[in-house]
Amino acid sequence: MRESTIFFAIIFNDLRSFLPGRSVNGNPVRRHDAFLAGMDITARFHDPRYYQIMVLGALVAYGILTLDFGIRLENAVATVITALLVQFAGTRAARLPCFDPLSPLITSLSLTLLLRTDLAVIAALAAAIAISSKFLVRVRGKHVFNPANLAIVTLMVSTDHAWISSGQWGSAAIGAFAIACLGFVVLTRARRAETTIGFLGAYALLLFGRAIWLGDPLAIPVHQLQNGALLVFAFFMISDPKTTPDTATGRVLYSALVASVAFTIQFVLYQPHGPILALITTAPLVPIIDYLLQGTSYRWRQFAAAPANKIEGAR
Repeated sequence: MRESTIFFAIIFNDLRSFLPGRSVNGNPVRRHDAFLAGMDITARFHDPRYYQIMVLGALVAYGILTLDFGIRLENAVATVITALLVQFAGTRAARLPCFDPLSPLITSLSLTLLLRTDLAVIAALAAAIAISSKFLVRVRGKHVFNPANLAIVTLMVSTDHAWISSGQWGSAAIGAFAIACLGFVVLTRARRAETTIGFLGAYALLLFGRAIWLGDPLAIPVHQLQNGALLVFAFFMISDPKTTPDTATGRVLYSALVASVAFTIQFVLYQPHGPILALITTAPLVPIIDYLLQGTSYRWRQFAAAPANKIEGAR
């Protein structure tokens, strides 16, 4: 209760900072000017995370209202609130210049879409693991693991109260196409489309190759690709610009590697959730790829006017 009060007090204080303060040379100065470091307010809407939040929110609403997902309201609320509180605590502990709610919102919506649990405390724990990993597990300024991916795998292997329900999406082609289109909008905004295209292309080649090798009808791999959970993974998890290689070549190679490992887990070792497990096992290779193929780390565009040497922080 105390943490929630502090959180909403901070939000209220941020809103108050938009009120006029003292004046300099006759011009009113708003207290948020120093906080935003001269940032153009309209630049906020060029941040691709806004599009991610809208698309993921629409998918959550579609899943609840149309597909009858097993999403409990208390679990969703616990996930979102815990993610925001942990992000706030991490921001204070790391002494970052501001509290950024966008990334924890994206992570909590991803968890709501993919993770299923019958206990609200597990949902909250998932959010805590996900967000804290961004601050605690870092190499050369980047967090290593996709936050939602790490939380899902950690809880799946440590408790019977967490699982993924891949079949909940259905396999209708129109539904898969709609999810893919919405996701592609997000990817083009984040300029990381090659990661998803590389993963889906490599995974599709492996699936079709397997079907041809076994003499199966091609309708089988088509059906396997029409999976909502797979597309959410491809468009919103593996494509995370903060946990993928810094160069386009590195991202294509990495996405093909993830697809190969996912295929091996799913169809050679016969274990479920191949892509989810493949991503967490290959994530430690990203710093190595960045070392071999050096590029520029991705930065969200929200601080367009900030100095180039400004510390990005855990976002």
